[in-house]
Amino acid sequence: MSSKEITHHRWADIPIETLSPLLDRKLITGDGMMIAHVFLKKGCVVPRHQHHNEQLTYILSGGLRFFLGEAGEEERMLDVMAGEVLHIPSWKWHKAEALEDTLDVDIFSPPREDWINKTDDYLRASAK
Repeated sequence: MSSKEITHHRWADIPIETLSPLLDRKLITGDGMMIAHVFLKKGCVVPRHQHHNEQLTYILSGGLRFFLGEAGEEERMLDVMAGEVLHIPSWKWHKAEALEDTLDVDIFSPPREDWINKTDDYLRASAK
C-alpha cells in the first residue's frame, strides 16, 4: 500500500493469519514501516533469528521471555511484560517464549518483506 494516500484501519477488520496452533498475527503495512498484532499462546517459542529491520515490541497483555544474543556468545534473558516495550536494533539475535497468553504489538522499519510475502518459514515451522 502506498503512503501517498491517507488510510484508516480497524484491527477488528484486519484478517487474522494463523502461523501455527500457538501463533497468529494481523499486519498493517506502509511504505517504510509495519505494525503487527501478534497473538502468542502460552509456551509458543519464536526461534532465534535476526533481521535488518529495526523492531519495537510493545506488550499489551501477557509477557514474553526474550533471549538476546547469538548462541555461543554471552546471552541475556529478559522478561518483557504488559505495559513494557523492547527495542531491538537491526541484526541483533533474539528469541522469544510466551510466558502466558500474550498480545504484542510489533513495529518494524522497514516492513518485514518475509512476513508480507509469507516466506517466514522459520516462524511457521518452529512456533509450536
